Amino acid sequence: MPLKNLKPVTPGTRNAVRPSFEELTRSKPEKSLLERKLKHAGRNNRGKITTRSRGGGSRQMYRLVDFKRKKDGVPGKVISIEYDPNRTTRIALIYYVDGEKSYILAPIGLAPGDTIESGPLAEIRVGNCLPLQNIPTGTVVHNLELTPMRGGQLARSAGSSAQVLSREGEHVLIRLPSGEMRRILLACRATVGQLSNPDHKNEALGKAGARRHLGRRPQVRGVAKNPVDHPHGGGEGRSPIGMPGPKSPTGKPTLGHKTRRKHKASESLIIRRGRRR
Repeated sequence: MPLKNLKPVTPGTRNAVRPSFEELTRSKPEKSLLERKLKHAGRNNRGKITTRSRGGGSRQMYRLVDFKRKKDGVPGKVISIEYDPNRTTRIALIYYVDGEKSYILAPIGLAPGDTIESGPLAEIRVGNCLPLQNIPTGTVVHNLELTPMRGGQLARSAGSSAQVLSREGEHVLIRLPSGEMRRILLACRATVGQLSNPDHKNEALGKAGARRHLGRRPQVRGVAKNPVDHPHGGGEGRSPIGMPGPKSPTGKPTLGHKTRRKHKASESLIIRRGRRR
């Protein structure tokens, strides 16, 4: 998907690189697949802030995306490719032959008029969803399940994809977008193809206001605060952190500290860790 450089009529548009939206074929969403999206601004179920620097942003409606793809043997027709403000990839509106409508994640190459299908008997074609045991090795997939019939959880962002490497007993070896290689059960499903909008990583918002529209508030460095506000705060002039390791405002280790449980049940399924950032 091509990007466009905005005409520099203001300081904010001088450095902005935005998507051109050429692949979109419809501007208004399907009303029957919309729900209200209530904002919680980084708070948990008790109302306490668990993620800082969140709040505000443009009002959005949530699109009901089908991550499970359970309509086996029922073909559906792609009606349009649409924008979804809640995710980085594009979504496709599907009309099934039994009259049901749904949204799915739109892979590269899926266009209005195409036909998609789910189930073990579906063809190996872009947009079709099959169990991993029916997908040939070397196939590029997205929207992978970790638990059968729970819905896709892996490879769901713009331009991402995973690859089926081999079969090992009851599992399939998968290379994830991070480079991690892990085993996933044969009964788990995945959708063929790479997700759309691969140039999302090259976009530049151009100004802080564009970030505020996405619900991201300014972040203040811990060393710029007072000792009462942050463990890194205080000192004369520009002082370093000055402790065994960087801390969060609540005193927990951060910036590279591993939080994964050592004896997690799925630890034995991971063959190789992903790339370290």
